[in-house]
Amino acid sequence: MATYETFAAVYDEIMDDSLYDKWTDFSLRHLPQETKTILELACGTGIQAVRFAQKGYEVTGLDLSYEMLELAQKKAEAAGVMMELAQADMMALEGIGDFDAVTCYSDSLCYMADQEAVLRVFEGVHSVLNQGGTFLFDVHSIYQMEEVFAGYSYHENYEDFAFVWDTYEGEHEHSIVHELTFFVKDEDSHEERFIRRDEVHEERTYPIETYVELLKEAGFASVEVFADFEEEAPTETSQRWFFKAVKA
Repeated sequence: MATYETFAAVYDEIMDDSLYDKWTDFSLRHLPQETKTILELACGTGIQAVRFAQKGYEVTGLDLSYEMLELAQKKAEAAGVMMELAQADMMALEGIGDFDAVTCYSDSLCYMADQEAVLRVFEGVHSVLNQGGTFLFDVHSIYQMEEVFAGYSYHENYEDFAFVWDTYEGEHEHSIVHELTFFVKDEDSHEERFIRRDEVHEERTYPIETYVELLKEAGFASVEVFADFEEEAPTETSQRWFFKAVKA
C-alpha cells in the first residue's frame, strides 16, 4: 500500500479543510451521547483527531507513517489539546486499547488491497470496541470510482511547491490508480531548486452489500448506510458512502 509520508506536509496543504468539518458534523450526529473515547484510524497529520479532541473526546490517532504522526503531534500542541498517537497498521489493532468509537474517514479503507484486508480491519475494529461501541467510516462509491474519477486530472502551482494529479482506471473491478508528482522547493539549497517526488496510490471499492456482509462477518449486529455526509440513503449518483456499524 502506498503512503503519503514522502511529503506529508504538502499533502496537508492540498486537502480541502471543509471536508473535516463535514466529517466532524457527521460523527457528532451519529456518536452516542455517552461516547468518551475515539480511535481515529489512518489519522494522517491529525486534523480530524484534533477536531475530535476539541469536542472533548479522549482521542487516539493511529497511522502507519511516523512522519504523519510527528505532524499530528505538532497540530495537537498548536491546538492545545491532548491526544494519544500510535504508529501501527490498521489491519493489526491488537494491544491498541478499548474504545467507545472508532472512525476511519477520507476513504482510507479503499487503500486496502482486497476484501480479505478489509475484513481484517473490520475484525480488528470489532475487537477494540467496547460493548455497544460505534464504528463510522466512509468509502468511495462505485459511481465515484467509475464516472467521477475516470480521466480525472488536477494540476496546481504554489510558491513553494507544485503538483500534478492524474487518475486512471485500475486493474481490478471498481478500482483506480492515482499518479501524483510533487515538485517541492529545496529549503537547503542556496539556489531556487525544486525536488521531484512521484507517488502511486491505488484505491478499490465494492458494492454496498459487500461492505455490509463483511461487517456482519466481523461480528457487527447493526449496520446503517448513508451518503455524501447526509442522512439520506445512497442513490446511483452518490459519491461517498458512509457506514455506521454497532457492536452488540
